[in-house]
Amino acid sequence: MMYFFILLVGLCVAITMFINLDPVFGGNPSKEQKEKYSKFANYANGKFVNQVPTKLDMSLSDNFSMMRESISGGKDRTPAGQIPVAEINWNKIHSEEESLTWFGHSTFLLSIDNKKILIDPMLGPIASPVSFVGSKRYTGDLLHIIDEMPPIDAVFITHDHYDHLDYPSIRKLKDKVSQFFVPLGVSAHLIRWGVPKEKITELNWWDVTKFKGLTVALTPSQHFSGRGPTNRDTTLWGGWVILGKQTRLYSSGDGGYGAHFKEIGKKYGPFDITLMEGGQYDRRWSWVHMTPEESVQANKDVNGKTMMLMHWGAFTLAYHGWTEPIERALKAAKEIEVNLIAPEIGQTLQLDSDLYIPISPWWNL
Repeated sequence: MMYFFILLVGLCVAITMFINLDPVFGGNPSKEQKEKYSKFANYANGKFVNQVPTKLDMSLSDNFSMMRESISGGKDRTPAGQIPVAEINWNKIHSEEESLTWFGHSTFLLSIDNKKILIDPMLGPIASPVSFVGSKRYTGDLLHIIDEMPPIDAVFITHDHYDHLDYPSIRKLKDKVSQFFVPLGVSAHLIRWGVPKEKITELNWWDVTKFKGLTVALTPSQHFSGRGPTNRDTTLWGGWVILGKQTRLYSSGDGGYGAHFKEIGKKYGPFDITLMEGGQYDRRWSWVHMTPEESVQANKDVNGKTMMLMHWGAFTLAYHGWTEPIERALKAAKEIEVNLIAPEIGQTLQLDSDLYIPISPWWNL
């Protein structure tokens, strides 16, 4: 019994040391930051909170059902083969034209007012702090794409989960990015990874700032944060509004459906294009991720002219079929007359001319 206890203590110490020493887990907000955050309405008892009180706790039966589905596997949860990436049109991306390129999941390269912008640049091979556990990218490693990218004016991070804030991607990007925009607390991760403090702008919900002629705002979402077992909700989460001279864009970030979408639409809409999360849903965590139908309705709420579904096409994080999100979203969009686009991974669309092209179901492998 004593040997077992010693082994258990040793294991706990080893895990704690690994989490504290490995940079992939990021950093923690400083004492000064926490004191500043304590004055905000969305911060209580050392944690950020949602506008509507929410709890991640699941019932025992829900946990058992998840374990069962993890073992038995769901139908068509992953593609039959590796998804191809379209040949990237670097001429379009480097040009002054307004454009959008999707790299799967929630990663976008945008050109707005000839400013090159990245949202949630997760281009690494696995959504996990370790290589032997976690969901692997359908397309394989895309980190090499960073080498071909133009200098990046701004990176926008919605929250610090591994499928959105990727250590290898940030390390590879950090020297070619002018400014990082992050929710409160997320700067601690970037600073640990070598990003200079002066290149990071932290915002709270509804904060607005100007950047090279663009208007930028962080908006609420109904979600949570954390990269380890001890730092749940110590950093903020949200969505981004980016307003240029020609293009008004909204990216929802992760989160469940709620009244905040109508608030965002009233305050900042209409939007020429919205990037709406809706690809990793489950009844057991309905408050934290939207269904495709809710995503389409959220686009209506924020007054979006054209919508793109995101948070799918790269990783298996939920228990539904991997193509189910886009198929359900297309059906819902048709029913309530929403213009939904679904470009291939790697395809570049010009925002002033390519938003009404017919959809080709590239996911039917």
